[in-house]
Amino acid sequence: MTAISHRPATKACLDIRPLAPSLGAEIHGVTLAGDLPPATVEAIRQAIFRYKVVFFRGQHHLDDRGQEAFARLLGPIAPHPTASIVEGTETIQNFDAKDFLASFWHTDVTFIDRYPQFSVLRGVVIPPLGGDTVWANTVAAYGALPRELQALADRLWALHTNDREYPGRQANGVPLERLLRDHAKYETEQPLVQIHPYTGERALILGDIFRRFIGYDGETSDLLFRLFQRYITRLENTVRWRWAEGDVAVWDNRATQHRALDDFGAAPRIVRRVLVPGEPGIGVDGRRSVTRRKPEALAA
Repeated sequence: MTAISHRPATKACLDIRPLAPSLGAEIHGVTLAGDLPPATVEAIRQAIFRYKVVFFRGQHHLDDRGQEAFARLLGPIAPHPTASIVEGTETIQNFDAKDFLASFWHTDVTFIDRYPQFSVLRGVVIPPLGGDTVWANTVAAYGALPRELQALADRLWALHTNDREYPGRQANGVPLERLLRDHAKYETEQPLVQIHPYTGERALILGDIFRRFIGYDGETSDLLFRLFQRYITRLENTVRWRWAEGDVAVWDNRATQHRALDDFGAAPRIVRRVLVPGEPGIGVDGRRSVTRRKPEALAA
């Protein structure tokens, strides 16, 4: 696997303004669309790999179709494996806080082997105060581990599943764990440490879609989870984004975790997401993540 340089491989110049030492940057002067010049797209990709999450303010012109068209420039798009999509779109998920809010730390859709490489999120209705999203750098978290913990992490494999109790809001008064029991069930074994497919960096793939470490009992798994998760979510390893309507966030899902903050009461909050799938995760020993359980119709 050949690592790519963080330096732009094209002559496109972007107005990039870093937001925090660990990750995050605003990109100014770009109007997102499906017909951006290839040089601009490549420069955006390089910025995503360098800063892990990038933000575009004021993209009020962007509708569902435009969001999908832009996301498609980053790679083939695909719907979420279990969630419904917005009518009239190919892949877009609508997140209305009155129904669901992902107020827990996670990397998107790690309960399947080909989980997303990129996520593209657009602010549609934003509360007047609160409802920020926080991202954490899982590459920096791995680098901060003492050498002995890195060696342990390199060997660990974890079971990720959507069949578990998620912390967070209820949906229309129905506990989330009850709703999730009605979804198709997936279980995937993921190496804790994965080699980034484009940068060659090592990242910790964990978060609250995790259930347990392979070969360890529940109590030990919980202790190890809290140990590694603490490195990921340290404040100095995060960036916080205050949303406005029309904002777009694009992140490297293979190098981050994120969490929406549930601090805005009954105010409306709606965001819409497009996913760009990746290849199965690859561990430091070359073994790849594998889905062990999937809906019967897909397994046939």
